[in-house]
Amino acid sequence: MKGGILGIMIIINVKDGESLDKALKRFKKKFEKTGVLRELRSRQAFEKKSVTRRHVVKHAIYKQGLNQETV
Repeated sequence: MKGGILGIMIIINVKDGESLDKALKRFKKKFEKTGVLRELRSRQAFEKKSVTRRHVVKHAIYKQGLNQETV
């Protein structure tokens, strides 16, 4: 991620008459899309490139199996 985690700022405009719960829900959705938490967790412990690649391949095989079941 270029610029690191600190370069992200999420702005949510609360509309007139909008409940705080709805605005918070929109914030959470935007926050999850940025992937900050996912990256933070991945940086907590170093993972070798070969291990990362293995996870990616396993996930791709899993996704391919799901696609074949639905077809």
